[in-house]
Amino acid sequence: YNYFAGRSSQNYLRIAVDGEKHMRYGENPHQNGTFYGRLSEVFDQVHGKEISYNNLLDIDAAINLMAEFTEPTFAILKHNNACGLATRSTMLEAWEAALAGDPVSAFGGVLIANRTIDLATAEAINKIFFEVVIAPAYDDAALEVLCQKKNRIVLKQHSQLKATRQYRSILNGALVQDKDLKVETPDDLRQATEKAVTPSQIDDLLFANKIVKHSKSNAIVLAKNRQLLASGIGQTSRVDALKQAIAKAGSFGFDLHGAVMASDAFFPFADCVEIAHQAGVDAVIQPGGSIRDQDTIDYCNANGIAMVITGIRHFKH
Repeated sequence: YNYFAGRSSQNYLRIAVDGEKHMRYGENPHQNGTFYGRLSEVFDQVHGKEISYNNLLDIDAAINLMAEFTEPTFAILKHNNACGLATRSTMLEAWEAALAGDPVSAFGGVLIANRTIDLATAEAINKIFFEVVIAPAYDDAALEVLCQKKNRIVLKQHSQLKATRQYRSILNGALVQDKDLKVETPDDLRQATEKAVTPSQIDDLLFANKIVKHSKSNAIVLAKNRQLLASGIGQTSRVDALKQAIAKAGSFGFDLHGAVMASDAFFPFADCVEIAHQAGVDAVIQPGGSIRDQDTIDYCNANGIAMVITGIRHFKH
């Protein structure tokens, strides 16, 4: 059916998906839930209880987020958002830095690594309670440790997600859009301020931008040395998102001096860069496009802040 539909010029939406899997329940216990698709095309379940509806949402968010990173990276997600993420030379170091980002929210989270999890890393993550762990491979000794908890879901990911479109039910129909597959590179950054960003700041800015792309809007991400320090997510005000991130970073003892800030959309006023600057942030990445962009640029120039503009907005509603 999909083959012939693709050869037709008519405008309609028909989707045929095999592989019905009934969930224990949907988003809440009083809701029925079913997954249509082949989970085995993406990962093998090595251990643990039946995967739930909410588990699948977090697993999907985790795999999409981790696809952005090529160097050794570990991430912790709660409710589809990263609460800890770091890139380091080893998985153990990446785990320790990711956990430090928010050791409170990590409880009951979904963990994902983009390298083999070894024994030392398995022993470290085994110290906390979490629902799911995902990695491309595990050392045998690491699996013995991770499978000690009967209900813990251990997944071995063997492929990336291939879908290029997204579907969402809405009203009495469906919304369809292309997936946000844009990944900014240094060549995409336009220097907007008199003070230029340094090479190390570029690394952190692109790192933060990848995270903010996968964070619920309105979203602000604060990062330093390729570590997520804090984020403000799902706020109705961008100022509130920033204040949430600053407060969260402070609660875990992070010094924001030298940190960078990423925003998923433009700043309508200069207030966000002013608040971030007062907290210690000295480099900013944002898409631009506000009629008041110059106000933000002027504040940065007057206070020695470096800012780059990408021209790409990354809303995630």
